[in-house]
Amino acid sequence: MSLGNLPGQPRDENGPVFRAPWQAQAFAMTLALYERGLFSWTEWAKALAERIQTAPAQPGEDAADAYYRQWLEALEQIVADKGASSPVELQRYQQAWDHASDRTPHGQPIELQPSDFSGD
Repeated sequence: MSLGNLPGQPRDENGPVFRAPWQAQAFAMTLALYERGLFSWTEWAKALAERIQTAPAQPGEDAADAYYRQWLEALEQIVADKGASSPVELQRYQQAWDHASDRTPHGQPIELQPSDFSGD
């Protein structure tokens, strides 16, 4: 694996840089799934390159934000393609996290609760 083989990734002299916690979390999830053998680094680089090509930066979208949006979309796709999750399950969790975020006071940790899955 070589992080240097990921063109466009926001980096500084110490390595990847992240503007928001979710970007670092998506990065860490990708590395963890790679280390567990869900996909090879070549498969990951191909999935990311395909997502970058098919979902380019949107008008007014910052390049770093676009990159990590594409990263997360590629991760969701490869996880679904490998059968580790499904698009329906990923959507269910996305909605639950959105619900949990809406009910959590600013500055507090966001924690999922059973009610987040029903939208109550």
